[in-house]
Amino acid sequence: MKGTSREVGLVLLQKLFRLDDLHYGLWDEGLAPTLANLPLAQRRYTELLLAALRELAPSPRRVLDVGCGAGAFLVELRALGHDAEGVSPAPELTRRARERLARAGRGEVRIFECRFEDFPPAERAAHYDALVFSESFQYVSPPTALERAQGLLRPGGHLLICDFFKSAAHGDGGPGDGSMGGGHPIAAFYEAMSRTRFTILRDEDLTARIAPTLAIADDILMRHVLPASRALARLLAERRPWLYRVLQLVGKRKLDKLRRKYFGGHRTPQTFARYKTYRLIAARLQ
Repeated sequence: MKGTSREVGLVLLQKLFRLDDLHYGLWDEGLAPTLANLPLAQRRYTELLLAALRELAPSPRRVLDVGCGAGAFLVELRALGHDAEGVSPAPELTRRARERLARAGRGEVRIFECRFEDFPPAERAAHYDALVFSESFQYVSPPTALERAQGLLRPGGHLLICDFFKSAAHGDGGPGDGSMGGGHPIAAFYEAMSRTRFTILRDEDLTARIAPTLAIADDILMRHVLPASRALARLLAERRPWLYRVLQLVGKRKLDKLRRKYFGGHRTPQTFARYKTYRLIAARLQ
C-alpha cells in the first residue's frame, strides 16, 4: 500500500484549503459541489461509512482502519467505543494522526507504521471484528488484501470497503480514458472475492453521489493550478532560460503526460462516472 501520493495530497489540502480529510464527498439533497460545501459532503461520507459499520457491528468491536491517514476516522471510531487501531505507511500522516488522537485523549491508540501487505499477521491473527478500507483498498492488490484480511478477521468478522474501481469502460480509448488513474478493475475484484471465504452482504453503487467532487477538483486545476503553473513557467523562462530549456528537453514526455492528465479538461464528473465505479461493499468472513 503506497502512501506517498496520499500523504502529499493531504498536506497540500491542509495548507491550501484547510481540509483535514483526503477523501471524496457524498453529494445529496441538492448540495452544490463547491469547495465551501466539501467539508459537509465529506461529513456525509463519514456518516455513511459509520452507519454501514454500525449495521455490521451494532455494539463496539475491534476495528482496524486500513490506511488511517491523518486519524480523523480513528478518532470517530474510538468516540463510539470501538477498540480501534490503524495501519499507515505514511510517516507524515501518521504523525498527524497521533497528534489528533492525543488531542482527543486517545494517545494510547496503536498505529502500525507499515504497508498493509507487511502488517504482522501473527500479532493480530483472528483478532479483529471488522476491517475498514476507506479509499485505501485501491493501493493494495485485491488477492493480497483479501488474503491478509482473512487472516486478521475472526470467523464471522466483517470487511468494509468504500472506494472506487475501474469500470468496464476502462481502456475503451474514449477522450477521457486514462485521465484518471487508480483503482482495480471491478471484474478482477469480484473474481478475487470469489476465491475467498467472504460473502458479500452489501454492494452499493455510490458513483453518481461521489462524482460531483470531480467538479471541484477540475475547477481548482483549471482556475488556480494551471494559471499558476503557466506563470511559474514564464518566470523561469525569463529568469533562468537555460534551466527552462533543460527541463523542457529532459522532462518533455513527463510534462506532456501531466498536461494531458490534469489539464486536458477530462477530470470531470462525467469522465469519472464513465471510467470509475465507486462502491460501498460489505462482506462477512465465513
